[in-house]
Amino acid sequence: MSDNRHFDHLVEQGGPIGEVVAVTDFLIKVRGMQPVNTRALVLFDDGSKGYVTEVKEDYTSVLHLSNSSLNVGSRVVVQHDDLVTKVGAGFVGRVVNVFGEPLDDKGPIAADAGWPVFNDAPPLYMREGLTDLLPTGVTVIDSLLPLIKGQRLAILGDSKSGKSALATQIATNQAGTDQVVIYVMIAKRRTDITHLINSLNASKAMENCIVVVSTIFDSLISSYLAPYVGCAHGEYLWQKAGRDVLLIYDDLTNHAHVYREISLLNRASPGRDSYPGDMFYAHSSLLERAGRLSSNHRALTAVPIVLADSGDIAAYLPTNVMSITDGQWILDMKVFNDSMRPAVNVGLSVSRIGGVGLTLRGQALNAEAMKLLADYAEAEEFSHFGSELALETQNSLNRGKMLFTLLNQAIGEHYTPLAQTLALDIVLHAALDKPLDVIKLKANANQMAAEVKDDSDYDKIKARLHKSSLVELKR
Repeated sequence: MSDNRHFDHLVEQGGPIGEVVAVTDFLIKVRGMQPVNTRALVLFDDGSKGYVTEVKEDYTSVLHLSNSSLNVGSRVVVQHDDLVTKVGAGFVGRVVNVFGEPLDDKGPIAADAGWPVFNDAPPLYMREGLTDLLPTGVTVIDSLLPLIKGQRLAILGDSKSGKSALATQIATNQAGTDQVVIYVMIAKRRTDITHLINSLNASKAMENCIVVVSTIFDSLISSYLAPYVGCAHGEYLWQKAGRDVLLIYDDLTNHAHVYREISLLNRASPGRDSYPGDMFYAHSSLLERAGRLSSNHRALTAVPIVLADSGDIAAYLPTNVMSITDGQWILDMKVFNDSMRPAVNVGLSVSRIGGVGLTLRGQALNAEAMKLLADYAEAEEFSHFGSELALETQNSLNRGKMLFTLLNQAIGEHYTPLAQTLALDIVLHAALDKPLDVIKLKANANQMAAEVKDDSDYDKIKARLHKSSLVELKR
């Protein structure tokens, strides 16, 4: 008998039992405990847990899920044939750790079910095409590089380029919608976690959000499991509760570093940049779980964040994730230093299926804006020579500056898709001989867009918004 009633109950039920024969940090070797499956959840006699990573003839390798120390001779029993986590609607609005334990002092959480942490992605015959825009509230994204429900779209960029700030802005824009946001913090500092939670609470987005947390002080195994646990929460709400879910992984670079450290300590053969050979599979098996189901027409959208050190998007991890996802928003330090927020490099970024979520008017404006940005960049180069510019080049420069101001957006500033369309339409087509106050245009866009009831109202409201945004010239 042990001091753990749950352990004793599992033993009485006849679960496979083993004995710890070697302990190296979190790497445990167990003799016996067979038959057992890889990734089975096991319980030690001290109450801590682990999961099986390798089954040999004479021993079983287990990763310990706790920071507590184990001794040789400790007993272990199989608790579940697969690694599962507690999930349910009760987790919405809460901050939890990898084990489903609350971290927000709001009391215990009643789970609806257990869900496999390493679940298989839905097969193709269960999926359907992606069609619906997922509004982020960010004009440069919704208008030029849209995110579609069920899509996998990465945020890439150098350190301090605003990756987490953009992800937080997308999350806070879901306040008051039926979209559930699951924000996974992987091996983060406590200050980063506190800042995120404060932002979600201030915007009231926390009411339909789950924050899954692993800190730099938690075990490596907790940080490794964090994105898979977050995905399990999302899959349950998506597949069983019929909810649209947005999953943000912040960030998969930390996850890759953790997995590399675990693999090297486990004496796995290192590959490129010392990452294990299945590094690509670790992320592809996670991100492929996103999509849209034909059974309930609901979608799970994945937005992973990846560090592109010194802006090197051709490095191992960025190219891995780019080859898995359906597009990427690339944040550029040069754009950042030009005071553009968010610092999205429109020329390098791409949303491969984003066009399906735009209206016909939105698609036309998208094409015009992309061309103008290219012309503006070229006109800026010419302007540096100080020579007299051709009229067409001067017009591209003036209109490009207005578009730059329109796309420049502070954190906490959100616009509806219709407000973005109205503002973009005005900036692209307004006469240049009548100065336009773009800041005033943005301030009034949301309010006037709410007055558009159908397509027949569009031109009338656009004309009013344009007139109210003209600069009053002093005589």
